[in-house]
Amino acid sequence: MRKFVIAGISVLSALAVAACGDSGTDGGNGGGAETIKMGVAGPLTGPNAAFGEQLKNGATQAVEDINGAGGILGKKISLVYEDDVSDPKQGVSVANKMAGEGVKFVVGHFNSGVSIPASDVYLENGLLMVTPASTNPKITDRKMWNVFRVCGRDDQQGTVAGQFIAKDHAGKKVAVVHDKTPYGKGLADETKKALNAVGITEIIYEGINIGEKDLSALIAKMKDAGAELVYFGGVHTEAGLIARQMRDQRLNATLMSGDGIATDEFASIAGPAAEGTLMTFAPDPRKRPEAQDALKKFEEKGISTEAYTLYSYAVVQIIQQAAEAIQSIDPKKVAEQMRSGQEFDTVIGKIAFDEKGDVNRLDYTMYTWQKGDGDRITYVEN
Repeated sequence: MRKFVIAGISVLSALAVAACGDSGTDGGNGGGAETIKMGVAGPLTGPNAAFGEQLKNGATQAVEDINGAGGILGKKISLVYEDDVSDPKQGVSVANKMAGEGVKFVVGHFNSGVSIPASDVYLENGLLMVTPASTNPKITDRKMWNVFRVCGRDDQQGTVAGQFIAKDHAGKKVAVVHDKTPYGKGLADETKKALNAVGITEIIYEGINIGEKDLSALIAKMKDAGAELVYFGGVHTEAGLIARQMRDQRLNATLMSGDGIATDEFASIAGPAAEGTLMTFAPDPRKRPEAQDALKKFEEKGISTEAYTLYSYAVVQIIQQAAEAIQSIDPKKVAEQMRSGQEFDTVIGKIAFDEKGDVNRLDYTMYTWQKGDGDRITYVEN
């Protein structure tokens, strides 16, 4: 794992900060360290690296823009990137490392199963964590002072998915599959709960293992049961294999999943079988007028802004605005301000938080994966 210092901070000044640490920083608006250390934590390598790249790109551009305008309370932000490889144990190691290096604020993590144990480390060490992407309800239901998210929750997402299936696929036989992770199983269970609440009972409920390549036995079982819609709780790697192998085994069922497949990597894995897949995700932030200036900057650099890129950008904006509202970079004071009811202006719209640290809006709608320009298959908002 490597550290990068960006956004106008020279190598020499970065080394000076590293040598001196944050000694002398009072956490308020006075003197102290010349920079504010902010961490970006996510899967920068491994099967979920596409999402880690989104978090990295969004935070990096936001810091570049904020530093270019003078920073936060006259201090520039220096970013530290850490790779958790979507592994809970590695996430804890990353959290301990950043705490030891004087990081105050963390943009991350991506996986709920990593965010949950890492947040305990951040709590113990006084770091504020804002995840752009982790949706398991447990993350904020623990009501920790230092934990927030700018995305929605699985119980919200599962309700939207279940209601959509009940309305638009009424009478169809539904199979529910998950990847046994806190995110995947949690999302599948919330969707199952929503279906059961309206009298729909799934014909199959199965878990698969992360990294499993041959899903032929599962698909044969779903085919024998007459599955017409397969709901999958998990991420794009396994979802892509399910879609492709369903087509190979001539299981003519619609695949549906959640925000864990919101990357074009899903279509790369699934191939033509990706077409017609249904997905729940937030209303496309790229369509918002507030995002247009940032989008131009990403475009100039050739950076895709899919899925959680703008969500990560928004996290940095919120930290900046909360700190400036109270004239302090103390993480606990910033967190208190974030829960104060202040409405933050971000590239994904206006955001305020409830007492748990959740956003105060329902953030899910339906998408369909379909062919666009050049026969490229991508997700399009319904």
